[in-house]
Amino acid sequence: CSGTLVESLPSTGRTGVRMDPQWDDSQPIYRQLRDRVVAMILEGVLKEGEPLPSVRSVAAEFRLNPLTVLKGYQQLVDEQLVEKRRGRGMYVTEGATRALLKDERQNFLDVEWPKVYATIQRLGLSTNELLTRGATAAPSQPFPTLAQQGTGTNQDDNNDNRD
Repeated sequence: CSGTLVESLPSTGRTGVRMDPQWDDSQPIYRQLRDRVVAMILEGVLKEGEPLPSVRSVAAEFRLNPLTVLKGYQQLVDEQLVEKRRGRGMYVTEGATRALLKDERQNFLDVEWPKVYATIQRLGLSTNELLTRGATAAPSQPFPTLAQQGTGTNQDDNNDNRD
């Protein structure tokens, strides 16, 4: 099963991107959807001032209840990362990337880094090994564009996430 989270939006000229459609049981789907949109903002796939994919299109593409998608989007609104524009949809707010970077960096240092550091110590990896491997590793791109995937785009429902 595959699907697009962001379809081609003629008004912005942006090409679509693909998102992993797999959901896991570690947390609610609406939270996973929220986290994926956050990652897309941080990676520049969704830019400040740009619209989010419509609730209806995401729900249909990933076979989710529209209320689940709306709940994930509402978390972004509550965090002031996304704003509702009556009759037009939801848009990434100005300053969202900066705020997310600050929060995500702190979360990484407080939560993830201790686990990573413990693994490094346990495996006896040297700084040189890590830097060499990091320099040669291909950068991850969790959201490749549809053009890179050779997949068509869906231009329907561009603004159907109106409130």
